[in-house]
Amino acid sequence: MAIGAIRPVRADDLDAIYDICVKTSDAGNDATSLHNDPRLPGHVWAAPYVVHEPEHAFVIVDVEQVDDADRPIGYVLGALDSREFEARLEREWWPTLRRQYPLDAERRPADQAAVRFIHHPPTASDAVVGEYPSHLHVDLLPAAQGQGAGRRLIDTVLGSLASAGSPGVHLGVDSRNRAAIGFYAAIGFEQVSRTADGAVFAKRLR
Repeated sequence: MAIGAIRPVRADDLDAIYDICVKTSDAGNDATSLHNDPRLPGHVWAAPYVVHEPEHAFVIVDVEQVDDADRPIGYVLGALDSREFEARLEREWWPTLRRQYPLDAERRPADQAAVRFIHHPPTASDAVVGEYPSHLHVDLLPAAQGQGAGRRLIDTVLGSLASAGSPGVHLGVDSRNRAAIGFYAAIGFEQVSRTADGAVFAKRLR
């Protein structure tokens, strides 16, 4: 697969971003078979950034698809101020999803985990946000990995966040995703805390 240009996200990328999200949400692996509703991972980890903070969202495209050459095969999604972003989602994103996905319905475990997140979204610690107020998510389809696309995407969003005044950025990594942990360490992120199922990595931007 030939990797094309990085460009800002567009509203019409949303379906492709949902697709990338579910195909990478099992610690970097395809989680499609784990979900009855394959849009649930995207509701949690991807779509709110496209809708509510597109100025710090970028995609990389595949240049070999003749009929759909501009379709994203990876993305990076950032939030400049994590606390403000959390508050905005509490006002404008989660309420509709909570009505759509009540907690008491029977679901498969992966679906129910996403629904619990919708109803009780975790927040980063004050210590992390105090030094690293921005955060990001990056995901690539497997065929796009190993070609430098992840580093290019992260460099792009770090530049965007730094230009907007951010002093630092953090991200969470699942402890099962050993490749991601090694990748972030290699590009200058440092582990700053632990979570129930992984670790938080961070990088200063100034």
